[in-house]
Amino acid sequence: MISREFTDYTTHEIETLKEGGLYKQYRVFEGRQGRSVTLGGREMLNFCANNYLGLAGSELVSDFASKVVNEYGYGLSSVRFICGSTTLHDTLERSVADFLRMESALCFNSCWDANEGLFAALFGPEDVILSDAMNHASIIDGMRLCKAERAVYGHKDMQDLEEKLKSMSDKRFRCIVTDGVFSMEGTYAPLPEICDLADKYDALVVVDDSHATGFVGQEGRGTPEKFGVEGRVDVVTTTFGKALGGALGGCIAGSQSLISLLHQKARTLLFTNALPPVVAGTTVKILEYLSEHPEIRSNLWDRVAQFRKLLREAGMELSEDVHPIVPIMIGDEKKNQEVGRQMFEQGIFVIPFSYPVVPKGAARVRVQISAAHTEEDIERFAEVFRGIM
Repeated sequence: MISREFTDYTTHEIETLKEGGLYKQYRVFEGRQGRSVTLGGREMLNFCANNYLGLAGSELVSDFASKVVNEYGYGLSSVRFICGSTTLHDTLERSVADFLRMESALCFNSCWDANEGLFAALFGPEDVILSDAMNHASIIDGMRLCKAERAVYGHKDMQDLEEKLKSMSDKRFRCIVTDGVFSMEGTYAPLPEICDLADKYDALVVVDDSHATGFVGQEGRGTPEKFGVEGRVDVVTTTFGKALGGALGGCIAGSQSLISLLHQKARTLLFTNALPPVVAGTTVKILEYLSEHPEIRSNLWDRVAQFRKLLREAGMELSEDVHPIVPIMIGDEKKNQEVGRQMFEQGIFVIPFSYPVVPKGAARVRVQISAAHTEEDIERFAEVFRGIM
């Protein structure tokens, strides 16, 4: 009986996903991911990866990684506090803290693990976490794992946030958490206003900067740098699995006292294998490389500007926030799936997002620009898109 009921449930869920166009066979790449990918023996331009700086699959990063593997091996077969720490992990944590201009940092296997580990370790029933309505699922799940009260404020709605902060004055800790960049929209959190409210109501500020670290801001240090609020954000969580090489790994950066506490209490650190040495060591080399080659960031923003210009010339309305994530709003779910299908047929690999990933009526093709893209790649995308629309 239980098995049959479970089967019925999953069948219903799958049918729901099919209606939104989400449930489908995974696209399986043959070989490296870069500005283009090979699918079924066919080379296609890749416009849907988090490969913002073009490092995933690059020979440069492969060379970095091979040298680390030769020296440190493949893995550690242990958690950090037993025998899963190497000099690479210590170096990476110092490098990340310096890069993000924080006192200290602690590495995890993903930013998801970082977010889940953070909230459960810090907050209890006497505290409250205030979360933007559009925050990433890892933030939501991290909040669910702790016993703090949860309050969701309207997306980027500072009046709603202030009203909720006022009503939470009796709490021991008030924590405001937000994505630095909202991944479905390519828009930025209003960090100056959030920090002002945090100062006014004695709240902590946590920013998940996964879609900003490495390329947003003058030196690529993320949204706190972009908005001039470094030193006012208490905690930054982020990933190494997007701009910084595209593999995996993440971190929490904050005060030395915070990181010391997390060493003892973050369950997603204590009870899972350490970040592989190859990722730790390669990420150190990537951070060094990016500090010496700012032209990579410049090239990315040049391609973003070119793309936005061509799309606007094609009649598309785009957000005023400039980011490599550029959602092309279609609205109708069936039309959205058809646009994605036709672009795929013409050699452009993008994923159309529909309900339940986004609200009904807000279907979109989410495009992501990479520094690896050429001017010709961007022109090709615009040519195909104009022909379809």
